[in-house]
Amino acid sequence: MERIISILLTILLVGGCSYSVETELLAEAEYRRISPEEALEIMDSCDAVVLDVRTQAEFDGGHIPGAILIPLDEITENAEDIIYRFGINQVILVYCQSGRRSEIAARALIELGYVNVFDFGGINSWIGEVVR
Repeated sequence: MERIISILLTILLVGGCSYSVETELLAEAEYRRISPEEALEIMDSCDAVVLDVRTQAEFDGGHIPGAILIPLDEITENAEDIIYRFGINQVILVYCQSGRRSEIAARALIELGYVNVFDFGGINSWIGEVVR
């Protein structure tokens, strides 16, 4: 029964994402850095969570539309709440200001068991819209 549920979840997740990382989804979890262009393409084709790991003040100064703020220190402190909030198979796109904190956060999420985590660096190199 678990195998059937797993197969159905895989079909639903991959079926709902037309981005070229489909073959990577649900694979063995590993750190993956992608470009801002690739992140934008994923956002346009998937129901991805865009995760901003900066501070509240930085977020208030400008953020990617639809981004969810979870500062880096809260990711490690509130691991169980984060797993409850998002499914373990959720596509998560992580960014910060320059790329250092997003890498740390992406690696922490992978350690928590997430398999579809993509770090696209900092908002400094973002090519899309920014809410101010």
